[in-house]
Amino acid sequence: MSRTRTVTWSDPAEIAAAGRESEGLEFLRALVAGEVPPPPVMALIGARIVAAEKGFVVFELDPAEFHYNPLGSVHGGVYATLLDSAAGCAVHSVLPAGTGYVSLDLAVRFLRPMRTETGTVTCTGTITHLGRRTALAEAKLQDGDGRLLATATSNCLIHGGL
Repeated sequence: MSRTRTVTWSDPAEIAAAGRESEGLEFLRALVAGEVPPPPVMALIGARIVAAEKGFVVFELDPAEFHYNPLGSVHGGVYATLLDSAAGCAVHSVLPAGTGYVSLDLAVRFLRPMRTETGTVTCTGTITHLGRRTALAEAKLQDGDGRLLATATSNCLIHGGL
């Protein structure tokens, strides 16, 4: 039986402009508060940023059928998107206005399957090292009972001029 889903998103150029004008933590807190709309990728997968502190962020996702792979569980790309977003935003939370980052790599370890019955999952990102040109962050994805579903590490390149 076919299903339909409609996705609506805001202009990514406007979101990026808001990000350039603010310190990283200020921008992330505006996303949490709904003062800045979520980036299109978050609208696409239905994830949301729910907390941001210096060096630490939290995303949530309610697994749905549209996240599924052919095996009947959430596709690894959804895991990776959450983990990459959490790690990257942890780095972004410590950056001054006008400074950006790009992920250099993402090492993901898948530990448990995720399905609709898993319920809301939480993905936390933590910065573990901040240098002048690079940063290292970790992310973990957990179910509502605290069981680890996946982990990741990410190296990010810090650059000026977003």
